[in-house]
Amino acid sequence: MIDSQQHIIGLVFYPGMTSLDIIGPQQVFSGLPGVQIHRIWKTLDLVKTDDGMMVLPDTTFDNCPRLDIICIGGGIGQAVVEDDPDLLAFLRNQGSTAKFITSVCGGSQFLAKAGLLKGYRAATHWAARPQLAALGVQVGTERVVIDRNRITGGGVTAGIDFGLTLASILYGEEIAKITQLLIEYNPAPPFDTGSPEKAGAELVEKAMLFMQGMMPAPVVVN
Repeated sequence: MIDSQQHIIGLVFYPGMTSLDIIGPQQVFSGLPGVQIHRIWKTLDLVKTDDGMMVLPDTTFDNCPRLDIICIGGGIGQAVVEDDPDLLAFLRNQGSTAKFITSVCGGSQFLAKAGLLKGYRAATHWAARPQLAALGVQVGTERVVIDRNRITGGGVTAGIDFGLTLASILYGEEIAKITQLLIEYNPAPPFDTGSPEKAGAELVEKAMLFMQGMMPAPVVVN
């Protein structure tokens, strides 16, 4: 049975975020019945993500309605804004009444800094687990962590898993399965290195160097 209630979802965008963190869940949510999605930032100016994509918000902190679900992602540039007082105040305000407080990737650090993960377990990108733990959060290594009304996804692509998980909570498993089929989410990665546990210590070390801009350019042999 489909839930006929309308769900108001707020997706927070900000400069330097990773676009797929939020675009993945948005794709899932956009196909659900009775969903109203707000793409939120301080202003309605274009937001440039860390991969160069330009996103146009349609809602500001000031004119945002009360949200049933609030979600924020992470990104290479999140350190610049994760202590922003206006953003943290917005998260606290909406989090005080939202039915579900959620994040993808490093977005859980925003929730923690807003005081919304105290006493909760949460997921984040594997490279950000120490930072999240330092904020007093019990860190889970699953793709999606559910702790009461806090639902958090791991890094980047886990946003799709997160979106489908939330869809099943809101509308039931059948609707979530139909949604997964419609977006043909049928992962078959060419390499089994999508987590540090699978990749091994040597590749993890190289990935960390790569993120820090210290990895030499690869040599491609034709």
